[in-house]
Amino acid sequence: MGEKIITLISQESIEKRIAELAKQIAADYDGKNLFIICGLKGAFIFASDLMKLLPAETEIGFMGVSSYGKGMKSSAQMELVLDLQDSIEDRHVLLVEDIADTGRSISFFKKQLAGRGYASLKLCTLLDKPDARVVEDVLPDYIGFSIENKFVVGYGLDFAQKYRGLPYVGYLTFDD
Repeated sequence: MGEKIITLISQESIEKRIAELAKQIAADYDGKNLFIICGLKGAFIFASDLMKLLPAETEIGFMGVSSYGKGMKSSAQMELVLDLQDSIEDRHVLLVEDIADTGRSISFFKKQLAGRGYASLKLCTLLDKPDARVVEDVLPDYIGFSIENKFVVGYGLDFAQKYRGLPYVGYLTFDD
């Protein structure tokens, strides 16, 4: 069985959309103390490219959660593999994720951040897959692209740790 990747969103489209998101986020947080939390591992490329276009005062921290393992389906079992090392008290926090699909990982992140005294918390995701949502209250504030319910890779997203470095987003097909 061979894997094939079909391009879904081009590198150029991603770059253009990130610039638009950065402009909107910078305007929304003008004069505020913005702190980005990057959800690892998948969001690191998106967060990096987004941060380059935000004001220089923007800070970043990292959290990691595991839910997929080496499969193609998210499990309901969440594991915090890296906790935030920075204080977010009185900060305006933007959680940056690669994809909002089932919503379980994002909901888990939000529960981990509860009680840490942030001034505000919003969600920015490169990809939104609303048809896959099982946690209904996960609603991104900033969305790069809404996509159909396909298993996607590239631009930080992986399949069994492969394909993260692709400069575009594609979906996997399998030859029999």
